[in-house]
Amino acid sequence: MPGIDESSELVPSLLTLSDVYLTGYHAAHAARVAPGTTVTVVGDGAVGLSAVLASRQMGAERIILMGRHRARTDLGREWGATDVVTERGAEGVQAVLDLTDGLGSQVVIEAVGHMPAYEQSYGVVRTGGVISRVGVPQYEDAPVGFGSLFGRNITLTGGPAPVRAYIEKAIPQVLGGEIEPGRVFDTTVALDDIAEGYAAMDRREALKALVTF
Repeated sequence: MPGIDESSELVPSLLTLSDVYLTGYHAAHAARVAPGTTVTVVGDGAVGLSAVLASRQMGAERIILMGRHRARTDLGREWGATDVVTERGAEGVQAVLDLTDGLGSQVVIEAVGHMPAYEQSYGVVRTGGVISRVGVPQYEDAPVGFGSLFGRNITLTGGPAPVRAYIEKAIPQVLGGEIEPGRVFDTTVALDDIAEGYAAMDRREALKALVTF
């Protein structure tokens, strides 16, 4: 990019526009997050945190982040999460329902891809609401609740992010300092150490690894 070299502090944020930030943005965009919306984000990984940031950019009034890693949820709060729910399963579902006066969340962004995360999303979504999935599904069978979407008028959306469709709007936001999604990179590894970068993320010792060469 003209005027930006590899030493620029903007590089990490610009890198997220090829994948992680715009995946979170896609989840919020597909769910039609708008001013006044209540959003619950399931998962405090890099995509989930990006979805928090994107939802705030779109004007969400309340953003509930479901995660239990303190360093990550602290970043989520900085990026706009109004509430953090650390419980999982039935306890986590009840915590979100308590926060929303028993109604549930208008939008739920599922940023994990495992069956328990989908089931949790189904448990906290409001009747007439939207579940937006961008966590790559690690299951083949239709999840519990699939057939019940119809009766509750729940929309299921999401999928792979078409980042090229969003990048031209996002680049000026990064260059202008409006957003700094590159903060998801908390570990740097050399090209020869990519495997260790993945291993650190798998051990939850790293949120997102930045590869240098």
